[in-house]
Amino acid sequence: MPSCEPGPPAACLPTKTFRSYLPHCHRTYSCVHCQAHLAKHDELISKSFQGSHGRAYLFNSVVNVGCGPAEQRLLLTGLHSVADIFCESCKTTLGWKYEQAFETSQKYKEGKFIIEMSHMVKDNGWD
Repeated sequence: MPSCEPGPPAACLPTKTFRSYLPHCHRTYSCVHCQAHLAKHDELISKSFQGSHGRAYLFNSVVNVGCGPAEQRLLLTGLHSVADIFCESCKTTLGWKYEQAFETSQKYKEGKFIIEMSHMVKDNGWD
């Protein structure tokens, strides 16, 4: 793992400001629409999920994301209580947060986040 170097000087920071910036030494995922940081690669749980519009990743935690009201939805793996999540910067809906799973085998998803691949890009050190 690369060592954490201090970030760029203040004059080099992007003109947009986000609530949270992830360290430059980590591989990260960002919003494809506004480049707001969304998650560290270390928080990725699974790449084997299906979103509303294609492939999606399951994350343990995310940043710069707002949460809508919870509602019950019948998903591929059963009934869940989920809340849509959106980018705090550009307000694009990114996926959802699992609030509650009603089947015992799905309880591991509670409190976790789905972000659809079409709404994120990889940043920092993927080469």
